[in-house]
Amino acid sequence: MTESPLLLLRNADVHAPEPLGHRHLLIGGGKVVWMGPNDPGLSPSLAATTVDLQGQRLVPGFVDAHVHASGGGGEAGHATRVPAPGLSRYTRAGVTSVVSLLGTDDLARGMPELLAHVYGLREQGLSAWAWCGGYHLPSATLTGSVRGDIALVEPIIGVGELALSDHRSSQPTLDELLRVASEAHVGGLMSGKAGVVHLHLGDGERGLDLVRRALDTSELPPRVFQPTHVNRRKALFEEAIALARGGSHVDITAFPVDEGEDAWSAEDALLRYLDSGAPPQRVSISSDGGGCLPVFDAEGRVARMDVGDSGALATTLQGLLARGLPLARALPAFTSNPATLLRLTGKGRIAVGMDADLVALGDDGLPSHVWARGVAMVAQGTVLRRGMFEH
Repeated sequence: MTESPLLLLRNADVHAPEPLGHRHLLIGGGKVVWMGPNDPGLSPSLAATTVDLQGQRLVPGFVDAHVHASGGGGEAGHATRVPAPGLSRYTRAGVTSVVSLLGTDDLARGMPELLAHVYGLREQGLSAWAWCGGYHLPSATLTGSVRGDIALVEPIIGVGELALSDHRSSQPTLDELLRVASEAHVGGLMSGKAGVVHLHLGDGERGLDLVRRALDTSELPPRVFQPTHVNRRKALFEEAIALARGGSHVDITAFPVDEGEDAWSAEDALLRYLDSGAPPQRVSISSDGGGCLPVFDAEGRVARMDVGDSGALATTLQGLLARGLPLARALPAFTSNPATLLRLTGKGRIAVGMDADLVALGDDGLPSHVWARGVAMVAQGTVLRRGMFEH
């Protein structure tokens, strides 16, 4: 990707994610190089591109830490494998950073293919990383071990989505979970990466029992375990809140929830989490973009399916704002919280020296302008850059 030209954003209402008020920002080399309340009065010789945001709210680009960049699915036959999402499926939703993974199909879709998609997204201007492994043990890896993948393969920051309490999982034992968690933790220590175990939680009644037992019987720090899909059952969500109080980070999924279903929508879940008094920095929201969202019958066969979309992050934030949640309280779950947990340097905040991953919200609360490392991806709601095979 070529270096961004000099860009001046004028008259932004900056939420970094904390509210900073009226600011102008100078962008160069993909970074925020200056920010202040007064117009910098740049010389015309600098030929800076200027965009007047006219008071629009400017927020950090969203960090979607659970996407299937190579596609998901396959649980109802090979024809049900979901195609890989195109670049604009992320950017038009305000997503500028993703962490990609394998799911149920960690056999036909392996780590080489996953990393190829991660590198492809990077070449198109997105910031992208990967989880090694998938639903099953032993974990799918490049080097032969989780520890080796995290320590030696630059884009790999942890292992996931290892499935628990799900009929599709490999039914891991406590010892197996502890082994993979220790591999992730030490790999993270060796490389300065997150070293997190990103855990898919199914509908099973065991819920988070195995994670609690792992924490009770080992010296591993709670932050190593990050369960996701925790809003898929209301009882599971209560378990997740308790786990967050103990030091783990929990991830809410922005999937569709039917009326009367035993689940919380992402909006309801975040509001309930924040109202619970649990640490606000220990929750995030991801989309499962590109993944299959199946509904199973009593015999464990797919009755119907939907597909996750990163656009759910934008509509979830829009819904939270419409329900009166202050932007400063809502934003961390989409930006700074996942960036901090996953040690994504330069991401999740607006500040001098940080990456210029920026989203301007329109009056409707949806992304109007999106910049990824200073490069305009969306302007006035129109996609400017598309993936190689998007039409």
